[in-house]
Amino acid sequence: MDRVPMMPQSNLLVAAPLRAEREAELRALLASMNEAPGRVNPANDILPFEQFAQLHVARLVILEDQTVSDLHLAYGGSAPNYPLILAFLADFDGSADAFRADLAVRAGKGLERIFSCCHGFTAGTDIAQWMKKHETPPATNYINWLGRTVSQVREEDALRLALEDHLQSHASLFAAMGLKETHAALREFMLGEIRAGRLAVTPQPPTPLGWRLHNLLHLVGVPLLLLLLAPLLILYLPIFAIQLRSREKTDPEIAPRVKASYAEELATIEDYDVTNQFTAMGSLKPGLFRRWTLAFLLWALNWTTRHIYTRGQLARVGTIHFARWVFINGRRRLLFASNYDGALETYMDDFINKVGWGLNLVFSNGVGYPSSRWLILDGAKDEQKFKNFLRRHELPTQVWYKAYPGLTAFDLKRNTLIREGIEKSSLPDADLRQWVALF
Repeated sequence: MDRVPMMPQSNLLVAAPLRAEREAELRALLASMNEAPGRVNPANDILPFEQFAQLHVARLVILEDQTVSDLHLAYGGSAPNYPLILAFLADFDGSADAFRADLAVRAGKGLERIFSCCHGFTAGTDIAQWMKKHETPPATNYINWLGRTVSQVREEDALRLALEDHLQSHASLFAAMGLKETHAALREFMLGEIRAGRLAVTPQPPTPLGWRLHNLLHLVGVPLLLLLLAPLLILYLPIFAIQLRSREKTDPEIAPRVKASYAEELATIEDYDVTNQFTAMGSLKPGLFRRWTLAFLLWALNWTTRHIYTRGQLARVGTIHFARWVFINGRRRLLFASNYDGALETYMDDFINKVGWGLNLVFSNGVGYPSSRWLILDGAKDEQKFKNFLRRHELPTQVWYKAYPGLTAFDLKRNTLIREGIEKSSLPDADLRQWVALF
């Protein structure tokens, strides 16, 4: 367990069915929070995101599944009639209880206007308690850099910019210095700026004891439980393999090219920043086999995102800031939401080329997914079908906020490494060369 002091991140997903007669009103209300489609006004009067110093990313999205009829098309029977759902997602520093309370104080009136469009909300309802009651926890949650707070991101970026400006302003002086002298001079400059109040390098807050203990129990408990279940899992494995392949051979693909009008609607809210949002939803293949297979896989995957992939990489992908996989509607549908750097095409290529097996592991349990073998083979390797499938399941996000526009996950990691290096009074030669190369 990491002993470095830190403020861990939390998340919430508040989801509630919409009142059909209030849908148009809600859409207009959410649109009023944007300066233009895809570009939120951080100071909007409804939910002024910029007032929440602990908030990394957030979105409001109406979950309107464009592919719900695929279940009927693939397996017969009547198509499910799911109500539209309003979802509010947020990733933030500190506890969910503290964030909900802060939301109620700073944006209670605006949230009341939003949630009044949902079933089960009435005037005078306790906002914080209502949100808690309507929260849906993620099956798997990913944080790019566990413990890196919003204030740390901003301080580290300001530090980098100040150091780069100082280097450029005194280029001839630094050109004559060795690496150790350069590090010492920049460190002295930083300390002077801190004393003058022009820079801040705030120490990490202590890790909450409750979080540390809970994390330790999770770290040890999941492998222990798997060890205890191993004899049963091994006995079941041949049966599982037969059940899996019999389904993989007959499950139909549904991956036509998305309609041009829908693709244009999605494109209007993308690429206004170096980071984009992605929200997708779809039905799971019918039956308990797929439902419990996916539940088990996401449960195991969550252990890796919580204890292994905590420093800038999800497997070999380093462009994701936050992501989550959430079961809804009694584990009959899956919601996936991420915040990623670059264009969607690059994002999809990154996953296909680096962790295509991981895409198959999760999404091959969804209706219409390109045919896979043994849960991890083929599937996403059929690039065009996979991209069609993903785009069809993508939803327009009505409101999306990111606290530090213009900064990629790579920028954040570089800035953290710069800060860690300059906080030390000296560095070994090899580390010093790597540190100077960051500028």
